[in-house]
Amino acid sequence: ATDFATVELLTRSGLERKHILFFMDIGTREVRCGGMCTNPDSNWTTQIARNMCDMWDGFLLGKKYIIHDRDPVFNKRFDSVFEPIGITVKKLPPFAPNMNARCENFIGSLRRECLDKLIFSTEGQLRLAIGEYLEYWNCYRPHAGLGGKLINPYPQDPNGKIIEVPFLGGLFHGYRREKVAA
Repeated sequence: ATDFATVELLTRSGLERKHILFFMDIGTREVRCGGMCTNPDSNWTTQIARNMCDMWDGFLLGKKYIIHDRDPVFNKRFDSVFEPIGITVKKLPPFAPNMNARCENFIGSLRRECLDKLIFSTEGQLRLAIGEYLEYWNCYRPHAGLGGKLINPYPQDPNGKIIEVPFLGGLFHGYRREKVAA
């Protein structure tokens, strides 16, 4: 699934809106950030789709379907990127955000847990916050929809000492077992 989130940066010249394109594997709940820009257009989203379908390490390789809403930036050029690698595009009906509920839930969690608690003045700050939140979401956060399991946890030593891993200056905390020296 794919969808946009928007964030306002507080700059010297006033508020500047950034659009962030996320991709989610609905089965595993893993999320990746496709890109960020001020005024997304179909050329930009098409290039992001190409990046996500990269033949070496593309996030969308091996997927069967991609769902997205009917935003004009998701046009035929965007959809045509997926056909050669065997991904079927499913466009959602108009005014039906519940049909992309997993991705909408992620964006709501990102907003409530991270973006609404911080004031950003540069794109670099926003990129850092999103990167740290995605690491927390994908590697440290237990998910109720997965029975309390983590999406992609780091390898851990079962006999190791439990250490705390802070994210965003202590806004979030993850925990893992540190490897024991031999």
